Amino acid sequence: MLPQIQIRAHAAGGRASRCCLFSSCCEVTEGPTSGGQFDQQCRAGRNCVTEAAEMSETAETRGPVTRRRRTTITSTKQTKRQDAGEKAPPCSAKEKTADKVQKHASNNGNVEKEMGKSAQQQQQLTNSPKKQRSAVEDINDRLRCHNLQESLLSSASGYSNYRGILNWCVVMLVLSNARLFLENIIKYGILVDPIQVVSLFLKDPYSWPAACLIIVSNVFILAALYTERRLAVGTISETTGMILHLFNLTSLLIFPSASILTVTSITPVGGVLSLGTYTVLFLKLYSYMDSNKWCREIRHAKAKRMTRSYSCPIVAHSNGSAINTNVSYPGNLTHRDMYYFIFAPTLCYQLNFPRSPRIRKRFLIRRLFEMLFLMQLLVGLIQQWMVPSVQNSMKPFQEMDFSRMVERLLKLAVPNHLIWLIFFYWFFHSSLNFVAELLQFGDREFYRDWWNSETVTYFWANWNIPVHKWCLRHFYKPMLRKGVNKFLAQTAVFLASAFFHEYLVSVPLKMFRLWAFMGMMAQVPLAWFVSRFLNGNYGNAAVWISLIIGQPIAVLMYVHDYYVIHYGSTT
Repeated sequence: MLPQIQIRAHAAGGRASRCCLFSSCCEVTEGPTSGGQFDQQCRAGRNCVTEAAEMSETAETRGPVTRRRRTTITSTKQTKRQDAGEKAPPCSAKEKTADKVQKHASNNGNVEKEMGKSAQQQQQLTNSPKKQRSAVEDINDRLRCHNLQESLLSSASGYSNYRGILNWCVVMLVLSNARLFLENIIKYGILVDPIQVVSLFLKDPYSWPAACLIIVSNVFILAALYTERRLAVGTISETTGMILHLFNLTSLLIFPSASILTVTSITPVGGVLSLGTYTVLFLKLYSYMDSNKWCREIRHAKAKRMTRSYSCPIVAHSNGSAINTNVSYPGNLTHRDMYYFIFAPTLCYQLNFPRSPRIRKRFLIRRLFEMLFLMQLLVGLIQQWMVPSVQNSMKPFQEMDFSRMVERLLKLAVPNHLIWLIFFYWFFHSSLNFVAELLQFGDREFYRDWWNSETVTYFWANWNIPVHKWCLRHFYKPMLRKGVNKFLAQTAVFLASAFFHEYLVSVPLKMFRLWAFMGMMAQVPLAWFVSRFLNGNYGNAAVWISLIIGQPIAVLMYVHDYYVIHYGSTT
């Protein structure tokens, strides 16, 4: 604390002036005034006359007070002064400022202390009811244990996290199939034979009729290319070119089927591979014919003449870098462009395909490993699981024992469906992605979320995207543009699909039972029924049942008839 100036009694006037209640910054002016009082004036501008008068009146009522002279120290740096007749020296500006700051800080400190004490008191007052309320709530919690709520499995509960149940289903599926696999091993032993797999493709190791048949398909490819070249330069008319294309496409379907039916050395598996290759070529060459026809129509519409070039027009800078690598008609009519389209994982032709920037080696190796592993798994499941079940199901079919037939069909449906799922992943994901990565083909949408299908039409439109795009581009939309009804156009698409399914099964097996054809045509009323009466999860369940029961039954019927025709009796 800074020292304060205390002013004591006045010897001459007999009056006592009050000391300044402020700090040492007060100026004291002593001497008799007109009123006989001492005037005290604060240097901060405050007047202490009134307070001094009050003090003097109080002193008069009490009487004179005799006080001894006191020595007062005004400051640590000042000398000792006598109260009598001496004035305190004026304070400097620095001392004024320091005194004000100290007083303000002391006042703030006192206020903060008082506020802290009041806050603590309020907190104590508020804590005590909380403690009492928490005790009451604790007792209420002990007494009350029920709330208004729905069960989790009720639809009104809004609960939707069934991930644990899904994991349980997967575990149960694995355990049940493991039991069936163990039962099969105990009953039949190890039936997997790699040499037998080779015999499925070749009867004679020195005779490869299926491979030769596939090589011959290059004749039809080149015929389509040279026909388009003649049409591009105008040496043949559009009508003549259309006749040549139709003859080439018809030969694509007749020639391989006639060869398979006449050549006895072709195995059923080799026949399926050959016919599958020719069917893909048929769809590709049809798209090739249509796309180039549209290019000619655009050229005639714009009345622009193109240069006769059989190579891709690429304009280069002086340093040799290309500025435009896009192909334009008729620059696309080259062997390179044609065979790129033949090997590309698509059925729809276009002049410039989307290309990936580079070949990802790790991605390529993963897809190759999946192809090899899944192929071995498919062969092992067919030999170990499917063949014994098919052989055991022949007798109930011959005796027409309905209950046993249903039991055998249900027993065969599960492994057959599992094999179909593995084949889907092997072909549409592993194989097509492997080929696309090698060719840097950019469009990798080979399938969509068909497993979430709530209608039959959604399934057929999303499980095989290359075929769906071809049907939509070259078959369905052209029929709509010609004024055909939408339902009739959909029926025509299913009819064409049914024909090719029957073509791929009956010809290699050399028997005609129309099971595949009828199974595909049955999809039309099934699609109408599911879309009309079943929605959501019920529709999805109907699609899964048709996949598990419908298509595998048709395949099993063919296998059964094949065994009956070629082996006569059950083993």
